[in-house]
Amino acid sequence: MRKLVLSLLSVMLLSGPVYAAGDAVKGAKVFKKCAACHSPEEGKNKMGPSLFGVVGRHAAAIEGYKYSKAMKKSDIVWDDENLAHFLKSPRKFVKGTKMSFAGIKKDDDMNNLLAYLDTLK
Repeated sequence: MRKLVLSLLSVMLLSGPVYAAGDAVKGAKVFKKCAACHSPEEGKNKMGPSLFGVVGRHAAAIEGYKYSKAMKKSDIVWDDENLAHFLKSPRKFVKGTKMSFAGIKKDDDMNNLLAYLDTLK
């Protein structure tokens, strides 16, 4: 029994952080912090690129948007884990990014925002 518990704990620790399912409706409200620079509409870039289809997309993938050199070189795929790290502290996660946002600090806000971003398809 002890070996089983230790094995399960090892798997949980090695699998990385798990982001709880958020509330997309509440996430739409959190997105208001992003809306000054980003659009949720496909093909509509603002100061920042459109976030339509961002979940699962490679960083710097929108044609015609001028990304920073750091973002172009990052080789990131925007899954929940990478989005959470980036949105918590953009300049620490991608040194040299143009994004000047201070970050999402509350876990509930992050989970809700991630749920909302996942609906933008």
